[in-house]
Amino acid sequence: MEPVRFRARRKSGGWLKWIVVLSGLLAMLSVIWVGWERLSPNNKEVKPDYGTVHPIIYHGEAVKVGALVDGDNLRLPLSFIHDQLGLGTEVYFEDKTGTIVMTNANKVLRFKTNALTATMNKAAYPLRIAAEVKDDVVYLPTTPLEELYGLHIEYNKNTDIVTVMSAGDAVQRGISSEEGVIRTSPSIHATIVKRLVQKEELRIWGEKDGWYVVQSMDGVAGYASKKEITITELEQVKAQQEPAPYNAWKVIGSKINLTWEAIYQKAPDTSKIGDLTGVNVVSPTWFELLDAEGNIKSKADKQYVAWAHKQGMQVWAVFSNSFEPDRTTAALGSANTRLQMIRQLSAYAELYQLQGINLDFENVNTSDKANLVQFVRELTPLMHEQGVVVSIDVSPKSNSEMWSLFLDRAALGKAVDYMMVMAYDEHWASSPISGSVASLPWTEQSVKTILEEDGVPANKLVLGMPLYARLWTEKKDDSGKTKVTSKALSMDTVNGIIAERKLTPTFDADSGQHYVEYKEDGALQRIWIEDGLSMKSRTALAKKYGLAGVATWQRQFSSDDIWGIINQSLKQLP
Repeated sequence: MEPVRFRARRKSGGWLKWIVVLSGLLAMLSVIWVGWERLSPNNKEVKPDYGTVHPIIYHGEAVKVGALVDGDNLRLPLSFIHDQLGLGTEVYFEDKTGTIVMTNANKVLRFKTNALTATMNKAAYPLRIAAEVKDDVVYLPTTPLEELYGLHIEYNKNTDIVTVMSAGDAVQRGISSEEGVIRTSPSIHATIVKRLVQKEELRIWGEKDGWYVVQSMDGVAGYASKKEITITELEQVKAQQEPAPYNAWKVIGSKINLTWEAIYQKAPDTSKIGDLTGVNVVSPTWFELLDAEGNIKSKADKQYVAWAHKQGMQVWAVFSNSFEPDRTTAALGSANTRLQMIRQLSAYAELYQLQGINLDFENVNTSDKANLVQFVRELTPLMHEQGVVVSIDVSPKSNSEMWSLFLDRAALGKAVDYMMVMAYDEHWASSPISGSVASLPWTEQSVKTILEEDGVPANKLVLGMPLYARLWTEKKDDSGKTKVTSKALSMDTVNGIIAERKLTPTFDADSGQHYVEYKEDGALQRIWIEDGLSMKSRTALAKKYGLAGVATWQRQFSSDDIWGIINQSLKQLP
């Protein structure tokens, strides 16, 4: 019989206890590690990478397209100039010819890619480096950008970073503490792109997630902890000096009193023009766009200029687009054809001793809106250099594409000296209903809309007033439907009808005008009258809103007495 052997029983509960303890320790160590990792800053340092060669930093942010650097030659991409700097209107590029046109209030700089020749207004302008196209990106030299728009541009060869600041920029400066660093993102766990020495200067562009958006003076941009930065002074980039407002106007303290002179076939006989009391500008319709190449047809007359100057009046000649939309599209659509028009207008202004050019572009494709603004921006500085005022005629705002929507009144208002609001043809020649050529409420609203919606300064706005009325004929046809037709009448012709038919005008409160009607051949004849009352009322509007003056279309529609009435209304106190 074998002896019984006893084995010691292993207590399983002891092992479980150790496992629990060990798990707890590991969990505790994990928490400690996570906590330490969360509190411990990342000390890894990397070279800044902004995604481009020769990166551009603007207001603390890297731009998508970098600069073009060739030794000491620095060029900026056109996309940056347009999109970030907001110079899309001022810096024009024409791909098909490689033409660049830079404009500001008093300068026009023209040059082409890969060329060192340029002109500033009419004078030669030396370019040290040429504009260039590389990999389908247009790059422009920095010198003219600095000169025309006041940009502040820094390039650091060590970091290969370009810093650009706009004229008038204000940026806070700061200095770093001993342990200051710039990181790639606003977190202590982000990598370091630059270690800062104590009291190293920085630009502070803003804040994000409780961190400063900073840039070192050698161009490195990123984020810095607020506790590591001490605020110092404010850095101010010199603002671009605005040129003094151009003013060729000779009558100090007076308002513009302009009348258009419609020239159809031949020049008017000035010996038969009566006394235009108070008129200080005449605007003859002399120049018209002749073809798509930008050539101009002229009906200018030196004798008329001599007569006007003798009367103490300035001559602001009209240049129209002949109201031909396709021709206008072609002429406005190219830098070369725009320059062709500008050169001719410049020559005509000098030849005929003009004091102004009045632009009358109508029946224009809406797609030409920007090109019309560009033309005016290119024209105005050259005219100013010759002492010539630039004005433009605009219709009241409406939904008409060809007669209103093509006009960027806000942009044009910044480029021209004066803007004439053609506040007439509320009811136009072929209007389906009869009505006033320019009722007083409609006229006032036309002015207010341009002042308020487009921000055109009141001292640039001139109120256009009609010297004509329309005789409306309303007659029922065989079906009983009323057919409406009209014809334009001069003031004297209206007065003749009233006298011949012994009519008594009544006051129409809705239009703010005198009104007559009568029957002829079974048709109702209606006239909203243009006379001393309507002129006084509109002139009062010009004074109410502080406008630059008034303009009348057109002289040959006037009665002899109307000039004295307008003049007296402009001069008398409100």
